[in-house]
Amino acid sequence: MKKTTLLFAITFLYAQLAFSQAIINFEKTYHDFGELQEGEAASYSFDVTNTGSTPLFISKVQPSCGCTTPDWTKEPIAPGTKGKVTASYGTQGRPGSFNKSITVYSNDPEKPTLTIFIKGFVSNTPQPSYSAEQLKTSPKIVLEKSEHNFGKVEKNTKVPYKLAVSNLGRSDLKIIEVTSACNCISVTSKPDFIKSGETATLQLMYSPNTTGTAQDVVNIRSNDVTKTVYKFTFSGIVVENLNATGVVKESNNFVPFK
Repeated sequence: MKKTTLLFAITFLYAQLAFSQAIINFEKTYHDFGELQEGEAASYSFDVTNTGSTPLFISKVQPSCGCTTPDWTKEPIAPGTKGKVTASYGTQGRPGSFNKSITVYSNDPEKPTLTIFIKGFVSNTPQPSYSAEQLKTSPKIVLEKSEHNFGKVEKNTKVPYKLAVSNLGRSDLKIIEVTSACNCISVTSKPDFIKSGETATLQLMYSPNTTGTAQDVVNIRSNDVTKTVYKFTFSGIVVENLNATGVVKESNNFVPFK
């Protein structure tokens, strides 16, 4: 009887220990800055939640290179509360694409190390100055919205999207270039010009190439001298496979978002 009671007590203790632990949970694991000008500040804070039952300690955050400076919540993160891991990328003297990883060390026994990512493109094109008359007569690009959340989609699936673009300026608007740091967004159709006061459709094709929480930025460059680059973001959840009823593929009878 005593042996049975002792065995039960030990089993119960192990069960309690197994369920009493910190659990690290990031809201998203990568951030796309889109296009940045050389010298521009590039800093992003990742939200981290402790979904466990004991305090979460982030002991160290290690970037993949010296070009990225990390900061993080040093105090214990109580169960059910949030902390932050901030990644700052030095853009000065580093033109071109970047894709950097940051390793987070914590007391989560299941995930003692977890990697998050930042990416983007640094442009070293000097910004010209314009006269008051040029600014006054410039075309003015306006997007119908700044972000579209597609929900859940399969990795490498081609998802079409139609973005309404308006010109509220005084001269014809021309979309010069559409780029993305992820190389996962292409243009299938764009207007040659958008006249003053008119709206046209920019047709994009999004093909996410990494799984997890997505937030990929489209850089839309135009002849609007008041702001030459506008940013549009695709967000959602990217998975390896969806079931037959949930797969979104270009070859299927897919209904565009808009």
